[in-house]
Amino acid sequence: MKSGFFLLLTLLQISCKEKETKKVTTTKPNVIVVITDDQGYGDLGHTGNPIIKTPTIDQFSKQAVNLTNYHVGTTCAPTRAGLLTGRNCNRNGVWHTIMGASMLNKEEVTLANVLQNKGYNTAMFGKWHLGDNHPFLPEDRGFQEAFYHSGGGVGQTPDYWKNDYFDDTYMRNGVPEKKEGYCTDIWFDEAIQFIENKKNEPFFCYLSLNAPHGPYNVPEEYYNIYKDETSIIEAQKRFYGMITNVDDNFKKLLKKLETLGIADNTIVVFTTDNGTAKGYKQDPKTKEYHGYNAGMKGTKGSEYDGGHRVPFIIRWPNGGLSGGKSLDQLVAHVDVLPTFVSLLGEEYVSHKTMDGADMSNYLLGEIQEAPKRYLVTDTQRVNWPVKGKNSCVMDDEWRLIRGTELYNIKQDPGQENNLATQYPDKVAEMNAFYDEWWADVIKETKYSTIELGVDDEEVLTCHDARTVDYYPPWNQQLIREGKPMKPASFSVNFVEGGKYKFYLRRWPKESGLALGAATKDGVKPTLYTEEVIDGKAMKFKKAYLKIGNHLIETSVDNEKTAAVLEMEVPKGKTSLLAYFDMENGILSNAFYVDVEKIK
Repeated sequence: MKSGFFLLLTLLQISCKEKETKKVTTTKPNVIVVITDDQGYGDLGHTGNPIIKTPTIDQFSKQAVNLTNYHVGTTCAPTRAGLLTGRNCNRNGVWHTIMGASMLNKEEVTLANVLQNKGYNTAMFGKWHLGDNHPFLPEDRGFQEAFYHSGGGVGQTPDYWKNDYFDDTYMRNGVPEKKEGYCTDIWFDEAIQFIENKKNEPFFCYLSLNAPHGPYNVPEEYYNIYKDETSIIEAQKRFYGMITNVDDNFKKLLKKLETLGIADNTIVVFTTDNGTAKGYKQDPKTKEYHGYNAGMKGTKGSEYDGGHRVPFIIRWPNGGLSGGKSLDQLVAHVDVLPTFVSLLGEEYVSHKTMDGADMSNYLLGEIQEAPKRYLVTDTQRVNWPVKGKNSCVMDDEWRLIRGTELYNIKQDPGQENNLATQYPDKVAEMNAFYDEWWADVIKETKYSTIELGVDDEEVLTCHDARTVDYYPPWNQQLIREGKPMKPASFSVNFVEGGKYKFYLRRWPKESGLALGAATKDGVKPTLYTEEVIDGKAMKFKKAYLKIGNHLIETSVDNEKTAAVLEMEVPKGKTSLLAYFDMENGILSNAFYVDVEKIK
């Protein structure tokens, strides 16, 4: 009797183990993408930097697959837009970081949309920078949970007033929430909490950092790591400190995955969004260069490799992405969406032209060579894309710069020897590809339109005004300077017609400051934080609001916090222009416009 019982028990245990094994092998992998801001290829220890301390990421690279010929946009928002959509920034509305050209077109489908539709829990933490109004907010674009700062960096114009990296107020699904602590620590803590909550279900966590983007503010202990380093300049000490802080937080994240028992079935990516901003810099006094750029030409914003070749490290033990292997063929940020969908065993067919390709077979070692193709990256940073502007056409080993300079990256990684005259056929071939590609891209290029009337109250900031030949005041330091801004309109769509109230402001509502007020709240710089200047007074006489062809005006009381105008507005797309006539006769755009729907 006992032997029969034990036989039955053994068979049950074997059956349970088989079921457990089946459950593990059929469970969808989790996905975590960690992307930093303004950190270049050379800003890591394992890529050759002799100064910076990134032990966790360096060790992670030995456990993962490293893409050593991975390319992005040359600035932050274009890269993030391309990574999430698989489409070049000139197609999707995000060819700049300001001027109304950093808002992801409403029709674009994001990786979060795709994975949410496949049953994934989705969340993002940190820097969004793809639009601060509907329909562009992360909670509008497939992320069920979102906790983020506004604008392109902490302390930029759309961000909560006086945010400075420490003890700031951020947006949780659009609602302001104050948090104690350093911003990078907060983003990781929030991500870890989300992961812990969703550990038993498949999740996609987009941990999109603003560090080490300026302002270069860092906890003192991280500055102190580099304070005695004489081979780098002061700003680089803070910049490196911010990266080491990211590394420490990344260690905390990886440890949590191990503790939860989900590390092996979680795809973890560490990457960055453009070439270095501070890691390789010229000392303005001595004119000497300091730091490390991995032998590349160019930094952030450059069409040369130093502007867009960045690290991409991916680990997924259950999927065979491990072991420290390096792959040196061309891969790009636009490949992420199609590649990840394939790695997850899912399907997605875009109804739009995809610039990216499924590179999963190459990552997994099922093929030894990546598909042969050309890709384009460029730096526009203008109100409308210009053909050929700061362009780079790439394949595995060639770079065509601005249509005229040709470099062989395998032989000349520093791009010092222009081979265009020696290989005219290659130049012609790459230019022909670019011409055809551009003709297709520009047909899709369009401005994004802000939707008003979705919430009871919404805020427009001059950061997103459609300026043409000048930059708007895109950060709070520029707001504090109080220099007039030439009036520029917003492209808007009133989703509901009716009566609206418009509050034209010089200072944001949460500041409580009057229109004509100055401030004495500046902060002196320290070794580890940047200066905040006092706010200068501006004096206004009249306020104007023009929607479509309808213009109204009112007198301004400089003791009030806003000039208020009401207008009956029809439903639909139009332009909105809000500006002041100053007491000295100069016109200035309103820096902030609150739009209230009157019920």
